[in-house]
Amino acid sequence: MRINLSTVLKGAAMGIAEVIPGVSGGTIAFISGIYEDLLLSIRSFDLEFFRLLFKGKFSEIWKKINGWFLLSLCTGMAFGVVFGIFVITWLMQNYPEPLWGFFFGLVMASAIVIGKHIHKWNISLVMSLVAGVSIALFVSMVTPAEGSSHPFYIFIAGMLAISAFILPGVSGSFVLLLMGIYTLIIPSLKNIITSFDPGSLYIIIIFAAGCVIGITWFTRVLSWLFGHYRENTFVLLIGFLVGSLYKIWPWRNVSMVVDKNEGKISEIISLEMFA
Repeated sequence: MRINLSTVLKGAAMGIAEVIPGVSGGTIAFISGIYEDLLLSIRSFDLEFFRLLFKGKFSEIWKKINGWFLLSLCTGMAFGVVFGIFVITWLMQNYPEPLWGFFFGLVMASAIVIGKHIHKWNISLVMSLVAGVSIALFVSMVTPAEGSSHPFYIFIAGMLAISAFILPGVSGSFVLLLMGIYTLIIPSLKNIITSFDPGSLYIIIIFAAGCVIGITWFTRVLSWLFGHYRENTFVLLIGFLVGSLYKIWPWRNVSMVVDKNEGKISEIISLEMFA
């Protein structure tokens, strides 16, 4: 196996999704059928991985982590993030309703199609679905907090954002928005790409360290849930998808007031049933 174009494209879609507050890369992974492969690959970065690394057994490492899959996915994600930062953000500013409409339709249709794989519903599964919808709605309605540029805060934000990235329906970008540092992380990424600013690089390194710790821990939790409560976990994730529809409703007017000096964002929201 070598670089897989299909996986690259799925990775690109995940990267684009993560730039948009309210849309999750985990959603794309879930609906495109690579979710469990992704969890398995990330889980493989364990003590055994480091043991093989210290022994120089790189071919075994590559096989263990499903290297071609990860390389294809990460290549696509890198292109997707860069594309999203410069193009999707422009579309959000100039053509928000068609863009949100596309993602709304994608998520809604995917939730319906994936839900059909559950052949026998019971009370336990219904409760899992309700829990997923409720959690996603709660997260989407939380008022954004004031941000901080303290390294520890950025590190924690990285842990939480990457955990949200793994969950369908919960956006890592939106977690950054809630924590008040979306306007710190995204401009820092832009500065690194355009001018390789050392201060921005420092911020992203701390953020990335938090992401590494967060994703290592959280994928193990999800894998354990899939192993012991597969159907309930599956339905819970479908609930996350359904609950996220509130956040990406195309005619949901969101005015964001940004104080760049203090790094604060406040949202003024109104819902319109018709354009």
